[in-house]
Amino acid sequence: MAPEPQAAPHAYQPETLILSLGDAFYDPVTAADFPETTLRFRNDRAAAEVGLDTLDDAAWLAHFGRFRPLPATLQQPLALRYHGHQFRVYNPDLGDGRGFTFAQLRDRNGRLMDLGTKGSGQTPWSRAGDGRLTLKGGVREVLATEMLEALGVRTSQTFSLIETGEALERNDEPSPTRAAVLVRLSHGHVRIGSFQRLAYERDEESMRRLVRYVLTNLYGEDSDDPVRLLNLVVDGTARLAASYMAAGFVHGVLNSDNINVTAESFDYGPWRFAPTWEPGFTAAYFDHAGLYAFGRQPEAIHWDVMQLAASLRLLSEAEPLIAALERFAPEYQRAVVDAFLWRMGRRPSGSDADRALVQATERALRETATGIDRFFFDAFAQPLPPTYGEPWTEVRALLDAAPLRADRSHSYWQGEPCSMLIEEVEAIWQPIAERDDWAPFHAKVAAIRVMGEALR
Repeated sequence: MAPEPQAAPHAYQPETLILSLGDAFYDPVTAADFPETTLRFRNDRAAAEVGLDTLDDAAWLAHFGRFRPLPATLQQPLALRYHGHQFRVYNPDLGDGRGFTFAQLRDRNGRLMDLGTKGSGQTPWSRAGDGRLTLKGGVREVLATEMLEALGVRTSQTFSLIETGEALERNDEPSPTRAAVLVRLSHGHVRIGSFQRLAYERDEESMRRLVRYVLTNLYGEDSDDPVRLLNLVVDGTARLAASYMAAGFVHGVLNSDNINVTAESFDYGPWRFAPTWEPGFTAAYFDHAGLYAFGRQPEAIHWDVMQLAASLRLLSEAEPLIAALERFAPEYQRAVVDAFLWRMGRRPSGSDADRALVQATERALRETATGIDRFFFDAFAQPLPPTYGEPWTEVRALLDAAPLRADRSHSYWQGEPCSMLIEEVEAIWQPIAERDDWAPFHAKVAAIRVMGEALR
């Protein structure tokens, strides 16, 4: 058998474009000096995309545990400034409180990428926090990003997880608990809240500079048109919301400071995957009103984009911004059809039958309480098995008529569906906590990547 073609090595391409925004956008900071640095996860697949996969473990620990600057990029970490609505309450006292932007570089597609941190120490925006991250929180973020990437969600990638040898006191888990520092690879870290801060301060010059920075460096367009930016964000966030639904994912904290204007999902705290199609299912124990429940995520993301539009009133008349916002619902409807059909191994036909299939699937999932992952596994590129009874009659007929985009030749389809429900997350963490056994964690990451290969 001939070997599969391998991607050509990608050369490291450092950048410092964020400095063009000026020091009003960030605060230079220093990383915490950790007692230890023990490598727990390094994402060589992501590292290869930005030319850093050749680092040995010692260099990896120096750069991503001690934060020795990478060559020719930022020589000091930058804590970004922003505001935001947190559960619909405006907070002007935000900013990177336990993280910073550490480096900028290009991926193999020429996209500008940031290496940002979580748990790297206090900044001017830490408020009463210690600037740290629990090791369990880091493990959960690895699992979330790996699962979402496999399921076709545009997400940041967990680049590195290093245990730091500190004991942290936390109110929401057994304490003291182990600490870690995480590095994520993201297509920018500019948030809706970044624009809200400038609108709050009525800083028109800086707002125009940020619009141009995002359009030029993150979208590849030579423009400073705020309406164009809003239209791009509407398109991207509508697709993001749709991909959450098809993945059965609940982010948990869709505040406006957690929405990246590149529409790339990031910053995972109390996330969960919904076991069944329950629109009221919540991830965060503190989301008492269900504001960010599973079925309300499209509404929540649209509301956040409305805050971007309100901020851009500093530069634009209202009418074109309103027109852009009104595009969210139809863009979401198109995107959710595409996302569902992709996960079913089908191609959109462009007919009303596509939307009917999605609607029928949602109804049957809700009425039968069938597991989301189970259904999509069984429906992928084949007729529904006979065990799916009368409530699935309409789905079966529409599914049979939908054109295939893939087949089930991959070995993944001979086993059981890969899921990431909260019970398994806890089961993966338990051997780490009890006896420092990382085998189930690494095995799960490998299994998720196999699923991702099969879905492509």
